[in-house]
Formats: sequence, structure tokens, C-alpha cells
Amino acid sequence: MVKGFSFQLLAWLWAVPSLAAFPDCKNGPLKDNKVCDMTADALERATSLIKLFTVEEKINNTGNTSPGVPRLGLPAYQWWSEALHGVAHSPGVKFSKNGNFSYATSFPQPITMGAAFDDALIKDVATIISTEARAFSNAGRTGLDFWTPNINPFRDPRWGRGQETPGEDPFHLSSYVHALIDGLQGNTESRYKRIVATCKHYAGYDIEQWQGNARFGFNAVISPQDLVEYYMPPFQECARDSNVGAFMCSYNAVNGVPACADPYLLQTILREKWNWSSEQQWVTSDCDAVANVFTDHHFTKTPEEAVAESLKAGTDVDCGPYYQKYLPNAYKQGLFNDSVLDMALIRQYSSLIRLGYFDPAEAQPYRSVGFDSVATEGNLALAKRAAVEGMVLLKNDGLLPLSIKNKPKISLLGDWANATTQMQGNYKGTAPFLTSPLAAAQNLSATVTYASTPEAAKDADVIIYIGGIDNHIEAEDLDRNSISWNASQLSTISTLSSYGKKMLVVQMGGGQVDSSAIKANANISALIWAGYPGQAGGTALFDIITGVSAPAGRLPITQYPASYVDAVPMTDMALRPGPKNPGRTYKWYTGKPVFEFGHGLHYTKFSASIVTEGGLAKSYSISDLMSKCKASIADSSSGVKYADKCALGTVHAAIKNKGNVTSDYVALGFLAGQFGPAPHPKKSLVAYTRLSDIAGGASQTADLDLTLGSLARVEDNGKKVLYPGTYKLEVDNGPLTSVTFTLTGEKATLDEWPVQKNQRPHTAKGVGKGNGYQGPNPYQAPIA
Repeated sequence: MVKGFSFQLLAWLWAVPSLAAFPDCKNGPLKDNKVCDMTADALERATSLIKLFTVEEKINNTGNTSPGVPRLGLPAYQWWSEALHGVAHSPGVKFSKNGNFSYATSFPQPITMGAAFDDALIKDVATIISTEARAFSNAGRTGLDFWTPNINPFRDPRWGRGQETPGEDPFHLSSYVHALIDGLQGNTESRYKRIVATCKHYAGYDIEQWQGNARFGFNAVISPQDLVEYYMPPFQECARDSNVGAFMCSYNAVNGVPACADPYLLQTILREKWNWSSEQQWVTSDCDAVANVFTDHHFTKTPEEAVAESLKAGTDVDCGPYYQKYLPNAYKQGLFNDSVLDMALIRQYSSLIRLGYFDPAEAQPYRSVGFDSVATEGNLALAKRAAVEGMVLLKNDGLLPLSIKNKPKISLLGDWANATTQMQGNYKGTAPFLTSPLAAAQNLSATVTYASTPEAAKDADVIIYIGGIDNHIEAEDLDRNSISWNASQLSTISTLSSYGKKMLVVQMGGGQVDSSAIKANANISALIWAGYPGQAGGTALFDIITGVSAPAGRLPITQYPASYVDAVPMTDMALRPGPKNPGRTYKWYTGKPVFEFGHGLHYTKFSASIVTEGGLAKSYSISDLMSKCKASIADSSSGVKYADKCALGTVHAAIKNKGNVTSDYVALGFLAGQFGPAPHPKKSLVAYTRLSDIAGGASQTADLDLTLGSLARVEDNGKKVLYPGTYKLEVDNGPLTSVTFTLTGEKATLDEWPVQKNQRPHTAKGVGKGNGYQGPNPYQAPIA
């Protein structure tokens, strides 16, 4: 994570104690300061506090490891805590060795939960994570600020951190992150936030180390069209629409300017255009990204200039020591003024005020949360449910669900067959338990053998091979060069399939691998993708296999053929197809995917039909739509603040279970049509919902809400525009059903995109290159 840090610094970073103390506003030195006055607003309180700091004390508290101000009774504070899919090991989180607080509920990785396409589930998961985080905080074992979620779209299948994201589609990510932030932070109208979430990595970050291109110095060249259409929507949702408390600027540069020193990204877009301007909203750098402004991007001539440029651009907290080390000389050189430094600190402490940091425990709702709220029966049940919902049935020739009534002999093989911590992926905490596939299989009323070599499977009735990739192949600072199955695994699978037995293959891991050979092999009856399913992964997997639960997950990413990696370099950020780019994601890929985005089979058959009552009109006048939209925005009671959020209508799709197996169903709504600038996407996801427990022969209605933003196309300059034309809303891949409507009249602009001005050149030697930190990764390091 941290390039250029010394081993001594890494040791110091991880050795810093967690923030056991809260300020004493009853008897401490601050008791008479306005920061302790609960009747004042957060800005007044934080401003009053910062006025007490000396310049030296201000600078001392600009890093993630803040010493506080002992003379004022202000405790040290660690801003860096992690909770990607559960409270996780990080500098600000301390698990005990045993007993209370020695574990926390470990949910599946976001890529697996993203496959559930269930926003209500995501909100419930986030609520539990933040509640458990509060319990740890109240015990002095973590801070109140968590550097999650990773909401960069999974653009390229080689990206090592794609497992941390919900998938490749920007609408899906935006909807997911809205539910997540709602659960993590709590009601935006409440006086107190449960925790503060941090949307990362802003922006254009999705390369670790690829063929000499390191994230620390990479310059992501992105057109305004692709920025607005693909890279920015999840971050716009975080800032403009979901009121997230914090952002993290990324290592890379965007169009020549390092993200953490870019006032266009951090001020013009984030704080001005998206109105993310509250005094309690702050930006942290990724760890050592401020240093990289000088060391890798060569954007400034001195470290002092690097810290001053970053601070002035809007990076309030430096994860690392660069601010604390170089701001003193930068201040002496007059490279920034007091007001800029004060604003950074006011943002940080206003945030803590909204978290109740200075208020008495009895006056707020979250300071009484204890360990009895951690890993409860309900929490554990939800972790298992999340794993079940996220598993995707890719192939099934009738083997599944597997009957165990006659106690079949099951042979279990593969690198993941006895997986435990593998199932968690990265950014994990200590789980209360880890149920491997083997352990879950041994709980069945069947004869189960676990073997490391194929010959042991010859006497089996059923062969289950569990393999794929894990954090040895895909991880932070580790991109893939190949998206094929491991040759040894594929050879073993081929050998096993020749035995003439019933056979199932389970692929684990966040990134997809080319399963063409498995898909085409008639001797392999079924294929499941299970991702990183978390603490209950083994149980969830065998619930799916044996039919205790019915699969309904959908692939949140495209599974490309292995040749895709030879067709386009990772460094090409363009989405649309070109001479050396076959196109990215399901919207633009011109080849034939092995399994497409949204693919997912069931143990039953579903049909869909459009309910004619209500729903959409057959035709809309663009001018009428814009007039009604402006009226909605003007009406404060409407809740609509931006044109892209103005409602068009709702498509009601009747989903019928034509079989006899009760099952969930994910209704995906795609918009297709030849409107707006060419080239045109094949289709775009604009709505989805998950229906639960549809019994055989029964029907439920999926309501797919469309907005004007659903219909907009993005022009070369980033402008969002409504175009006249024929639009088709398709339900599911295929599709199962569709409805057509038209827009008439002249095109109309929904949203303008600010032009980037005064752009400075990116001067790194070999733009996009970086030498890359090869030392230990603090995110992955064990915690004592």
C-alpha cells in the first residue's frame, strides 16, 4: 500500500495504539471551550477548538496518525481504520488475542455481495458492520472513521483489487454504494453518524503493477466522456447524493495531475459541482500518495511544494508522514497560508463532532454499544445469507441440486476444497469461525472423501472440484497477466472429467477466469462461481449444491476469453472499441464473452411480462419532460435536486416461476437503442431489483424505476443529453420481455461538465511508469 516508506516507519505506523480515549468535556481542559458546547453547531465547535492550536500542533495533526494536543486534553487519534466487509485489521483496529473483541463478523467480499444485486441486503450488512465498529470503538479498539468502500469500477479483468468492488457496471456500483453508505453512516438527518465512510479511490484508479506500470506514478488518460459515463458515477453518488463523510484521493494522476494535488478533481468537481461542501466532509490521501506527488509523478520540484500543492488542492489528511515532515518548511516558505491549514483541521474535527466524539456517552445513541452486538446470531445468519445470495450458477446440465437421500460417495478435490481464510479475500478481520467447503460437506448425510490427487476420485459417485484464484494471484499491488485457469488445475479437472462420474466444478476468487473448456466439456455437469464468500462460505456453498437454497446470483462482471489480455493493455483507459481495443465491459465489448454480465441460472424457469397498467407512456416530449423536471427541482418538497434524478416512470414486470422450486429472482432492466452519439452501447443497466422466495407457479412484480438520467447519453465533452429516438427497456439478458417507447422533439442538456483549465504537464520519466514499493504491505500485515 505504501511506497517509499521505511521498514521502521511501517513498524511505527502499526505499533501506534488505538484511540482508547475520548476527550473529557466535563472535567478536562476543554470543558469551557465551545467545542464542548452541544448547543453550538459543528462548524462553530471545531473552529473554536482549532483556534487553540499552535501552528506546530496544527501540522502535527495533519497525518493519519495524529498525536492530538496533550496540553488541551485532546487524545491521539488514528484516522485509518478498515471495514470493507467487516471490521478489519488496520492501524486503527486492534483485535484482542482471545475473548471479547477477538473477532468480528466477516461478510463476503463486495464482488460476491455485488452478485446478489440486493441493495436491501447491502444496507443490512453495512448496518451490522458499523454497529460492530461502534462496539470496538467504545472499547477503545478502533476509531470512528473507516476507509471503505472501494467504489472504482472493475474495468479490466486483470485488476488485483477488483474483488473489493461490486462489479463492472457504474449504475450497479452507484446503487450499491448508496445502500452501503446509508447502512454505514446511518440516517443523514440524525444528529449523530454511526461511523464515517470513505469513498475510494478518487479517481481513475484500477492498476496496481502491470508490466512496469505502477499505481504510484501512473497517469490515467481519460476522456471527459468516459469520466462522466463510467469512472465518476459511483463517486458522484457518494458525494452528491449519499452525503458520504470522507473521500480518498488515489495514487495515480488523471490527465496529467496527481489526484491528491488536483484542485480540478478535489475542488471544481467534488466540492463545487457535486456540492460536497459541508465543513464535516474531508479528504484523505491514499497512503504515501502525497509523497508520490514528488517522488513518482515528479509533479513538483521539492517535497515542500508537494505537500503545499496537495493541501491547497483539498487533501485534508495525509496518510503517511509527509505533511508532518514537510509542512513546517513549506509554511516558512510561504507556500500556503493559515486559512488553508485551518480548514483541513476544521473539516476533520467537525466530522468527529458529528460522531459524538466530544459529547458525553449518555447523550448519544451509539456510545453504549457493546460486544453483545458483535457476531450475534442474526449477524452470523446474515453473513451466510449474503454468501448464498452472491453465488452464481453458470452451468447446470441437471446435476444440481444434488440429491443426498441415498448417501452418495462424494469426492472433494481442489486447492479451495479445504479453504478457510482464503474465503475472506483481502482487507479482512478475524472471523468468529471459518467453515470450509470440506467441513460443510462432512456435515451432510453423505460419504465424503477429501483428496489431493485425482486417482482418489475413481470410486466416487460425484466429484466436486473447488479451485480458481486467490490472493496469491490477485491482490493489492498484484495485477494478473493471465485470465486463464491455472494450467495444473485445468489439467486435473480434465482428468477428473474423464472418469465418467457426475461432476461439479466450483470457481472461487474475485476476478473471472476463462471457463470455456469447462463450459464446453459435456462430462462436467455444473459450474458455480462463488467468489470470496466469507466466514460461512463452505456452508453457503453446500446449501446451494444440495438445494437447501436456490441460486439466483448474477455475474457482476464479464467473463472474457483468455485472449482478451492480448487485445488491449491495462493502461488503455478507454471504454469504447478502437483499433487496439475490443471494448470494455458488457456495454462495449465486441467479442463473444464466455459468460456475459448478468448471467446466472436457477433451479427453476422464469418468465416475464410487462404489466400494462401504469408504467411508461408510449411517447414523451423532451421539452415536456424538461419542464416537469425543472418544476420538481424548484419544489423543495419533491426531494429532487438534480435533473438526472427526475422520474420518468416505472416499468412493472410480472415475474412468474414456471417450475416447482421456490427461488429468488434478480430482475435486471437494460436500456437499448440507437439514440445519441455513435458508437452506441449494446445496452446499459438502468434498474434492478431482487424478488424473494417466488414459489413454484406463483408470480411477483418487479418495479424498475427509470429517471431522465437513465435515458441520457454522454457527449465527447462530458455533457449529459436527452436525445430523441426509440428506446427499449429489456428485462434480463435475452431478454425475457421488453417495452418500447420514444422521445420526441429537440435534444436537451441535463448536465454540463466543467472544463479542466490550467492543466500542468505530467513530467514523470516514462509517463505511467513507476518503480513500485516492494516492501511489506501494511494492509495485509498481521496485527499483534
